[in-house]
Amino acid sequence: MIKWKIVSLLTELVAGWPRHFTPFKGWIGELKDPDVLKADIIAGITVALVLIPQSMAYAQLAGLPAYYGLYAAFLPGIVAAIFGSSRQLATGPVAVVSLLTASALEPIASNSPETYLTYAVILALFVGVFQFLLGMFRLGVLVNFLSHPVVMGFTNAAAIIIATSQISKLFGVTVFKAPHHYETVWRVIEAAVAHTHMPTLGMAVLSLVILITIKIYLPRVPNVLVAVVVATLLSWYFKFEEMGGAVVGSIPQGLPNLVIPSAEWSEVSGLITTAIAIALIGFMEAISIAKSMAARTQQKIDPNQELVGQGISNFVSGLFQGYAVSGSFSRSAVNINAGAVTGFSSIVTGIVVGISLLWLTPLMYHLPQATLAAVIMMAVVSLVKIEPIKYTWKVQPQDGLVAIVTFVLTLALAPHLEIGIIVGVLLSLGLFLHRTMRPRIAILSRHADGTLRDADYFGLQKCPHISVIRFDRSLYFANTGYFEEAILNEVASHPEINYIIIDTESVNAIDSTGIEMLQSLIKPLSDAGVELLFARTKLQIRVVFIRSGLVDLLGEDHFFPNNAEALKYAWDRTYCEKEGCTEACYLAKAQSAEVDRLDGPQTSTQQLEKETVTVAKATVASNKIAATKKKRAIAKKKVANKAQTKKKAAPKKKTAAKKKVASKKKSAAKNDESASDKR
Repeated sequence: MIKWKIVSLLTELVAGWPRHFTPFKGWIGELKDPDVLKADIIAGITVALVLIPQSMAYAQLAGLPAYYGLYAAFLPGIVAAIFGSSRQLATGPVAVVSLLTASALEPIASNSPETYLTYAVILALFVGVFQFLLGMFRLGVLVNFLSHPVVMGFTNAAAIIIATSQISKLFGVTVFKAPHHYETVWRVIEAAVAHTHMPTLGMAVLSLVILITIKIYLPRVPNVLVAVVVATLLSWYFKFEEMGGAVVGSIPQGLPNLVIPSAEWSEVSGLITTAIAIALIGFMEAISIAKSMAARTQQKIDPNQELVGQGISNFVSGLFQGYAVSGSFSRSAVNINAGAVTGFSSIVTGIVVGISLLWLTPLMYHLPQATLAAVIMMAVVSLVKIEPIKYTWKVQPQDGLVAIVTFVLTLALAPHLEIGIIVGVLLSLGLFLHRTMRPRIAILSRHADGTLRDADYFGLQKCPHISVIRFDRSLYFANTGYFEEAILNEVASHPEINYIIIDTESVNAIDSTGIEMLQSLIKPLSDAGVELLFARTKLQIRVVFIRSGLVDLLGEDHFFPNNAEALKYAWDRTYCEKEGCTEACYLAKAQSAEVDRLDGPQTSTQQLEKETVTVAKATVASNKIAATKKKRAIAKKKVANKAQTKKKAAPKKKTAAKKKVASKKKSAAKNDESASDKR
């Protein structure tokens, strides 16, 4: 049976694979509309004007030559648009993924530029394969292990690391990198105090002023493009390179070639951990952007399809000398605000980048490195957000702790960023397990308003004979011991107790350990004169109870649709009235009607049966009426068809009759003529 289910699941999975390669069919037909085509072309060109300088800056952040950013901006965006589910997501080089790439490669390949480039390409291939497989096997849910507090803490730390990593380029100084990032930053500050290159600092300040001013006063103008053009012209005019300023330099002209990198597995196997981190974090960034835009455009986003698109785009980036990419928040915002309707806008962006690689690269020679550093710093400033961490701490201190620990470890251990992420994930999972291991268990009692409430919280009187216990969590192996201990403690603290009613309304799932624990409780409780009752059990839990034999072991009469019927069962067998506590007991029989009214779904078994029969009879009657109406409609249709047939046939009969009369007259006339001839 299990084998058949596995085969069926795999068959269904494989059968759905072809659709993963044709999502573009959903929008390609819309390009027939000239307005849509025009909007996509304009949006694509607008994004390209931002992407070209940004991609060069992010490539240098990743420790790569600037033109590798152009390679990563050329084909990956086109592929992601064709195979992804989002129409406006702009895929290409991004700051966080660039930083992760640098943190993975610098410790192992910083001394060999050629090896560094090869490893960057291989890392992109690893990321692409991992994302593609996750999407094809519908495992996008694994991304949920990266909780929001982990991502929040990591993103804030990464933004600070990215910004501080550009300080040396702003001041025009060079230092040897220390084992930890904060040590390197301190060395840069010391070098900047003593050896600042003033032309470089001036170019950096000018670039920052242009970027900030245009962003504030002319938000519709592409500030990055303006800053790059102005800085490049000034660099060329004043011979910035001859002054000792660092520029982009020569960029190979032409499109990237298809290259399959070669390396020993033992050398690159260590990149797998970082590849998984980049794949998950990059996808989280992409899918969050895609969902926010989908809410605005009312489009449907398929996370698994988006994984496939991002995976193929990363794989293609690696094959054509690019590095790992992801969805960009800033460029996606530019894309949708520019009026992009379909994924064709990203195709246009890629074409513009390709044109730049073919004919415009000589114009980028004099672009100052300081300007690219300013572009990076402006891009990551918005990623530093302390208020969400404070809010998270206020809502749930444990989540706030996860965010802070991830933030601190990422900063302290940089460039080994993956450690901060792994610790954050493990800490968030551990705290979640801790919360579920000791969930809230409420002993219910009658409140003044007539409802059943937590007796300890509201300071209510408890009945010594009947205890109603609500377990506020699914019952599984990690918390069964805690639940069992709570039941036994309740029995031990109330020697006169006769019935324990377990309100399972909050139990959404139960495993075999939970069932075994409940079954093991029955005998000791029975020996102590205590009966176990269950109320408000959900359908999926009821099925497990039946399948495991718990219902047969206890008896069908120990399971109730609501607390009211469970209490009535216990009252009828407790005889509290003889002990004179009826008036004081919060579970007095006189309040049973009130319990029914206030305590959740209160339909009794007999009422359910009656309602079921009534509904069944009504369904049968309505089906009969519908069948009768259908027969009458068919009969009417037949009559109408016959009448229509007769109506159509009548003219034909008249014509045939006329023809017969005419032929008779004609034959009579011939006979008369022949008779006259004989005469």
